[in-house]
Amino acid sequence: MSDGPLILVVDDEDRNRRLLEALLIPEGYSVKLAKDGYEGVEFSVKYSPAVILMDVMMPGISGFVATKQIKENPQTGIIPVVMVTSLDDVSDRVQALESGADDFLTKPVDRTELLARVRTLVKLKDYSEQLIHYHQELEREVERKTAQLSKALEKLRSSSLQTIFRLSRTAEFKDEDTGAHIQRMSHYSAAIALEMGLSDTVAEHILYAAPLHDIGKIGIPDRILLKPGKLDPDEWEIMKRHTTIGARILEGDPSGILRLGEVIALNHHERWDGKGYPRGLAGRKIPLAARIVSIADVFDALLSPRPYKEAFSVDKTLEIMAGMRGTNFDPDVSDAFMRILDKIMHIKDTFLDEECHGLYCFEGDSMA
Repeated sequence: MSDGPLILVVDDEDRNRRLLEALLIPEGYSVKLAKDGYEGVEFSVKYSPAVILMDVMMPGISGFVATKQIKENPQTGIIPVVMVTSLDDVSDRVQALESGADDFLTKPVDRTELLARVRTLVKLKDYSEQLIHYHQELEREVERKTAQLSKALEKLRSSSLQTIFRLSRTAEFKDEDTGAHIQRMSHYSAAIALEMGLSDTVAEHILYAAPLHDIGKIGIPDRILLKPGKLDPDEWEIMKRHTTIGARILEGDPSGILRLGEVIALNHHERWDGKGYPRGLAGRKIPLAARIVSIADVFDALLSPRPYKEAFSVDKTLEIMAGMRGTNFDPDVSDAFMRILDKIMHIKDTFLDEECHGLYCFEGDSMA
């Protein structure tokens, strides 16, 4: 048998099969013979021929049905099928086309026409296979490039967030806050944001921007920042400047986490009743992210020891915060906080001061 392109001949008459075989083999083609439509469908899958020469009128299933089955199978759908028939009625040719046939040959078969059709369809099969291979390679390359891009973006995101974390920790070296405080208040803020119906993306941005709320404290003198007693009026005016200092440190980024950090740093000491600082904003004029971070920051600060006070109990803290609803805090934010107290307490117990040392508190961090 020749090593040339394989041609599958499907015909229920042995004489017709042998005739086509005799015409094709001398031209360098390999030939496989099938005696009916069932075998034709089976051999099309088994041998994946370059071209199928399909008789129409056969016992069992007709050439129309066999061709339709071959064309509907993803494994064999690209194989060109030539209907070899003595039928010349237009309706028969329409039915053949509807079955998926690619061409026709009329019995008795003309040798020159047969070889011309087969030669053309073998090339068509080769082109189709090359096109499929090209698309498969292209899809693999797109998947590879997409994976590389995703990995690069994740690396860039991780690097950017580590930069933000390191920036947020600079204030810690001068202030009484610990890494665990920053972790807790950030996660409180994200949890409240989700409870209020904000998207996962917005909540995640708040999670990573919240640590920047007190970055401006690096500009406050230690004698004021670490003073164990109550600040006098002049000292208090200097302390309040940490909001504007923080905003100036973070300004200039038109979008993203640093921009949100700027908004939070500037506004997290504003009060719902307008008696906060630095601008005395009231109500919804205060950006929502700052209103959320404010309640998270105060909750954790009340529970934590400071140079000027002991840590309050959870019950005392919640009592104080309930009294701040509608004065210090946005009532909606306060209500959202109270609705998720179980989650808040879980966060509190997850990030303990003694378990956070330097930047390691942030490694592998997520919103989970």
